[in-house]
Amino acid sequence: MVRENFEDQLYELKERVFTMSSMAKSSLTNALHALEQQDPQQAQQVIDHDEEINSIEDRINDDTIWLIAKEQPVAKDLRRLVMTLKATNDIERIGDLAVNIAKSVIRIGNNPLPIEKEHILATSSVVQQMIDLVIDAYMTEDIETAFEISRIDDQVDQQYGESIEKLLTHMTKHPNEISQITQLAFISRYLERAADHVTNIAEGIIYLVKGKHVDLNT
Repeated sequence: MVRENFEDQLYELKERVFTMSSMAKSSLTNALHALEQQDPQQAQQVIDHDEEINSIEDRINDDTIWLIAKEQPVAKDLRRLVMTLKATNDIERIGDLAVNIAKSVIRIGNNPLPIEKEHILATSSVVQQMIDLVIDAYMTEDIETAFEISRIDDQVDQQYGESIEKLLTHMTKHPNEISQITQLAFISRYLERAADHVTNIAEGIIYLVKGKHVDLNT
C-alpha cells in the first residue's frame, strides 16, 4: 500500500510537469504568433501569463523535495525525482525565453520587418516540434526520441547561424533598420537557447533510464 501510494505521487508529479511544459510551449507559440502578426497585445499576454508557469514550478519543486525527504528513494526512483527538479528548471527557462521574445515583439512594434523574419519563424517551428517530442519522451521515458532531439538541435544551431548571417547582411544594406534587426537577432538567439533547454531535458530522460550522464549539447 505504501509503495502504491508513492507510485501515485510520482505519476501525479509527472502529470504536473506535463502541464507545465504544455503551458511553456503555449507561451512560446503565442509569442511567435505575436511576432508573425506584430501584435503587441498578444505579446503582453505572454508576459502576463509567465507568473502562472513560475507558480506551478514552485509547487512541483516543493512536492518533489518533500517526496525525497519523506520516502528516501533510491536508484531509478531517486533519479526520477532529481530529473523532475532539473526538467522544471529548463521548462521555466523556456517560459522565460518566450517572455523575452514577447518583449522584443513589443519593442519592434509596427515597424516593418525584413523578409529574414520568415527564416526565424521556420526555426521556431522546429523548436516547437522539439518541445512536443521531449514532452512525449518524458511521459514514456523514451530514450530513442531523446537522442533524436539532439539531432534536431543540431539543425536549430545551423539555422541560427544562417539567420544571424542573413540579418547582419541585411543590416549592412539597410542601416536604418538596425533596431528591428537587433530585436530579430535577439529572438533568433532566444529560440536557439530554448532548443538547448529542450536538449537538457532529453539528457535527463537518458539519465533517468540508463543512469548515465550524457552531453547532447556538443
